[in-house]
Amino acid sequence: MLRIEVSAQDIMASRFAISPLIETLHAVWAISGRMEVGALRDWVARSRPAYLRLQESMPELRALVALYVPRRYTPDFIAPPPTGVNVTFEDEIATMRATPAEQAHAEIARSLQDRAPLPEPVMRVLRDRDVVARIADALEALWREVIAPSWPRFHAILERDMVQRAGRLATYGWRAALDDLSPQVRWRDDDAACGHIEMRIGADDRTCHLGGRGLLFVPSVFIKKAGAYLDYVTDAWPYALIYPARGVAAPQRTPGGLARLIGRTRTAILTELEVPATTTQLAARLGLSIGGTGDHIAALREAGLIAGVRTGRSVLYHRTPLGDSLVNPSAHRP
Repeated sequence: MLRIEVSAQDIMASRFAISPLIETLHAVWAISGRMEVGALRDWVARSRPAYLRLQESMPELRALVALYVPRRYTPDFIAPPPTGVNVTFEDEIATMRATPAEQAHAEIARSLQDRAPLPEPVMRVLRDRDVVARIADALEALWREVIAPSWPRFHAILERDMVQRAGRLATYGWRAALDDLSPQVRWRDDDAACGHIEMRIGADDRTCHLGGRGLLFVPSVFIKKAGAYLDYVTDAWPYALIYPARGVAAPQRTPGGLARLIGRTRTAILTELEVPATTTQLAARLGLSIGGTGDHIAALREAGLIAGVRTGRSVLYHRTPLGDSLVNPSAHRP
């Protein structure tokens, strides 16, 4: 059991971030079969042929796969902590490329400690003086050919989860923010001002202290519901809780008659709004134009099926009780 001590100051210091580089690394592990994937099984299956073609010419991908062992240390330089919500892959990979070779080799040695010897072709990559550049080149190729085409959709899912959970943390505190995050994670109140997070990960029984630095929340579309984990457990960086984003799966099925009543696109939008979203997020999630999505949203609002709440410069839409009753009629029968 991992115990994370939290103070009142840690709420103010905690933040959320989205990392295209971390998601690219997750994709490597998911497509290679090293990490059990959640709702993106179909996407992983479609992406595997392109990944295998890259792997034939880039042994660095095999090295990345070999470095990953669940619940063991993975070198931090491969994916440094993200710095914000809209950080680009190019910015993150540039930060990674700036890692000194000595640091990279020290982290690789720590990752391989007490493990069985890896194949010699993999070790040649990991011993190379240019290991950072070689791994960065492989991640760039995978991003460009496999991840980037799907990134608008992935980013919309991650952003939507982050906005909702950050609002819970700021308004209602840790228990609300961690609610439904993962079966492995739960909040325990110690007193009125603080508490601790319990994570059922591995066999280690240890306690970590945030010390007023807060927690970095990083959602992921790849990891399964029970796959949350803690990363960057070092004084140099903020602790990061990597957790499964909500809304990754395909929209739930709705009564066939609803599409005949209001149209397929408006039905899809109404169904998708089980979790609040902006116009841009809905367009990316459903593969629609922003203008067309806006027109459908306006019609649904006029009909009283959805409502919007402004958050900063965006409007977050959600279903009204009337909209809920149309999507799930059986749940609203007396």
